Amino acid sequence: MRKYLYSDETLFRNHDLFEIGYVPEVFNYREAQLEDIAFALKPGLHGSRPLNITLRGLPGTGKTTAVRLIYSEIEETTRRLVPVYVNCQTERTKFAIFAKIYGKLHGHQPPPTGTPVRKLIYDIGRTLSERNTVLSVCLDDANYLLVNKTLNEILYTLLRLYEEFPNANAGVILPMSSMEVKLPQELDSCVLSVLQLKEVYFSPYTEEEISDILKYRARLGLFPGVLSDSLFDLIIEQTMRCGDLRVGLDLVKQSVMTAERAGRMAVEPEDVLSAYEVSKHVHLSASIRALTKDEKSLLYEIADMATDTGSFLTSGAVYEVASEKMRLSYTGFYEKIRKFDQMRLVELSYLNNGGRTREIALRYDPEKVKEVCE
Repeated sequence: MRKYLYSDETLFRNHDLFEIGYVPEVFNYREAQLEDIAFALKPGLHGSRPLNITLRGLPGTGKTTAVRLIYSEIEETTRRLVPVYVNCQTERTKFAIFAKIYGKLHGHQPPPTGTPVRKLIYDIGRTLSERNTVLSVCLDDANYLLVNKTLNEILYTLLRLYEEFPNANAGVILPMSSMEVKLPQELDSCVLSVLQLKEVYFSPYTEEEISDILKYRARLGLFPGVLSDSLFDLIIEQTMRCGDLRVGLDLVKQSVMTAERAGRMAVEPEDVLSAYEVSKHVHLSASIRALTKDEKSLLYEIADMATDTGSFLTSGAVYEVASEKMRLSYTGFYEKIRKFDQMRLVELSYLNNGGRTREIALRYDPEKVKEVCE
């Protein structure tokens, strides 16, 4: 009988290179950002408080990878500085975040019930003080903590530990995929006074940079002959429809897996085109997660209108419908539409009538957009 799960026939040399969470040994085109992060953390290596920084950039621009790379280097070289990575999309409560910090310091998680947050904070502060170690906490996608002032409370507690526990120094890294969030307007003055954020910007990858990164991964991760030059060009073309490196990584993986499933030794054009229908939603989901509540509501309205009309929408018609359902100035509306265009969620184009009316076209299936927005 054929064994389906144990066949060793594969077109991959290293499957991990195409996983979105993979941290590469060579991280090109982000040298300046890595240096900025390292500079901010350097005081922690000598027992002082690290600088607090925010990492700004659209989804898929390398913010998380940069932090993981620097944190990995810290763990290999010193115990003086303790790095803690927190994914705020999944860890959204004060208890969950301080439990994560507690676990990193003590090597085990606290009991899930019956432990007050205040006790966790006390144990964290005492441990830092007794060991004379410094804490660096990365709150990835920190904008998810803005609800109910959770971020405000966490930052206030972390950055003022030293007031109760001598030498308990801590710094934060705040990667933000939502470009519209302005922390000075969201945080209390008592937090801002000690936070003193520096900003590190991650610009979108260019087509040339995405091509170079994918080519490097393909060379290391696939066997020779699996992906021809012409099909690699097709993958780049499809990736740039979203402008998101993660789509390209997933597209290579899905294309090769499709060829494997068919028992072929090389990828064919239909493998790439069918794989794109799956991979493009990597960008859609990540991008919509990075939107504010009002932006999601507006994008939902656009998708709902596109479902009904099945054609291009004019900016005036969209504004008229959206403004009836949400408080929205035309200036605010136009800024959001431009952001959707920059994030490759919609495509804007001027009508040929000499005016300034624009056509808005969704780049994705309207029903899928509505599903993700909900």
